[in-house]
Amino acid sequence: MIQRIETKQRMSRIVKHNGTIYLCGQVCKDAEQGIKEQTATMLEKVDELLLQAGSNREHILSATIYIKDMQYFSEMNEVWDAWVPEGHAPARACVEAAMARDALLVEISVIAAEINPA
Repeated sequence: MIQRIETKQRMSRIVKHNGTIYLCGQVCKDAEQGIKEQTATMLEKVDELLLQAGSNREHILSATIYIKDMQYFSEMNEVWDAWVPEGHAPARACVEAAMARDALLVEISVIAAEINPA
């Protein structure tokens, strides 16, 4: 069974299928901030959605990070490395990409395992 949460015309914020959770792309809460702040608030949103979906950052299977310019790579990684629980690093890709809005510096797409699948 496929469960879609917070579905709108274009996308669902969360999709669950067979114990796997797919989050739509997440961006920062305030695009006027720098890369570290944008990364931190983006990851806060991931935490919130994972909790809503019945998971947490220790159960992330895969993450794809889209970064506006690779000049921000090391600063983004400082925040990422502090956020990922030791021993629970997911498979990850990071690519440079054009953003939907010019002020956005980073976006993430996450796939996670449900903690107690039905």
